[in-house]
Parts: sequence; C-alpha cells; structure tokens
Amino acid sequence: MSAQQGLAIVTGAGSGLGRAIALKLTADGFAVAALDLDESAVRETARLAGGKALALQADVSRAAELDRAVTAAVAELGPLEAMVNNAGILDGYFDVDEMDEALWRKVIDIDLTGVFLGCKRALREMLPRQRGRIVNMASVAGLNGTGGGAAYIAAKHGVVGLTRQMAVQYGARGIRTNCVCPGPVATGLRAHSQAILGPGVPDMSGRGVAVNDDMVRALVPAGVRGTPGNIADAVAFLASGAADYINGHALVVDGGWRAK
Repeated sequence: MSAQQGLAIVTGAGSGLGRAIALKLTADGFAVAALDLDESAVRETARLAGGKALALQADVSRAAELDRAVTAAVAELGPLEAMVNNAGILDGYFDVDEMDEALWRKVIDIDLTGVFLGCKRALREMLPRQRGRIVNMASVAGLNGTGGGAAYIAAKHGVVGLTRQMAVQYGARGIRTNCVCPGPVATGLRAHSQAILGPGVPDMSGRGVAVNDDMVRALVPAGVRGTPGNIADAVAFLASGAADYINGHALVVDGGWRAK
C-alpha cells in the first residue's frame, strides 16, 4: 500500500464509478469517506474496502446533508486533501419537448447543483490550508451535443464550465480543480437512475446511445465499453501529486469517441 495520502471524499460511492473510485483511492493510501444517498449500498462499499472506508449517507443536492457528512469525515479522518464529486443520474435521454420540468430540475439538482455544493463545501476545508484537489465527474456529454438528454447534457456542460472557472479562481491559492469525462462505461447507471427518479419517468433502458454492443462498436473506435476501473484510474491520477500542474482540465476517457 502507498503512504498515507490524507482524506479523500467520494460522493455517489455506493455503486458504479463511485464505488470503483473509493476502492482505488483506498488502495492508493487515502483515508476514504464514501458518501451516497443509499446507506446500505455505501456500507457495502466500505466492506469491500476491507472496512477501511468510512460510510456516510447524504443527498448531495441538499447542502445541510452534505455539510454534515463532510464535517463528520474531517472530524474522524483528518484534513480534506481530495474531493471527488461523482454522484449523478441519467435523465432518460429525453429531449426538451419530451421532458417535464420536474425531471429537468431533479437531474440539474443532482448532477450540477450537487457538484457545486460539493465544491463549495470542499473549499471551506481547503482554502484555509491553501491546498487540495477537486475532481468533478463530467461526461463526454459535457463536451458533445450527444450522450444524454437535454438535462444531462446541460448539467455535464455546466460541470465542465464550473471546473474551469474554479481552476482560474483558485489555482493560485493551492487548489487544483479538474474533471473526468467518461464515454460509455459498463455500470448499472440506467437502472440506478430509474430507481431514483421513480415510476413517473418512462423506461429508459432502450433509449439513447450505447444501448447494446453493436452501438458501442459503431460509436467508439476502441470497440468496447470502458470499465469503472478505467475511470477510477483517471480520477486517482488527478487526485495525486503526479497531477500537480494539471488544473482546469477535462480528462476524456472514452475509447476514442471524441476523436471522431
């Protein structure tokens, strides 16, 4: 195991990318606080980490819940070195004319406002110490006009923009802010998003891009989906000292999709 790296907080750590990121950062020597809306899921992440991760329940779209969780993590595990704002959901790949206001607001609340709140709370810990790394989860859909529906694409473009603005404003104060833009990755995000959004949202299992292997091969030059481990490796790099001079970058991990 690597030398102790300090505290890293990972939101949306109960499954998928967040779980892979939490496990990778734990293996890299961080003291990890894993946050998720689903308390039982995030406890499973902590178990998979060999009991080395602190499991905390929080809704990232609610500032008071996020504040409570971060405060508890810092009190137990020490100063915050890395904040990974990963929590997010899909929007069902619905276009503007198909999407109702409630769905729009729910996706924006989690995917963009949740990242803003995570960044804001992290800065409270990092700015007094003049150090820290923030890694936000964007998407290839934050760079393209495809890869999601109207709300998801708008939110992920917002994450990229927020990341760049923060890099400019806080870079000279010791904070490095970057984001990761995954392409199609094999996770349970569709089903997970459907569960969070509830029965009022039509089934999204067959909508959008990369629904099946043939679509993935047509979309991605590498011909295959990425894995959660691919994304976790990218996040771990940006959270490490090896990325000290990288600031305001949107790191694309997509098998070549954007190269087309």
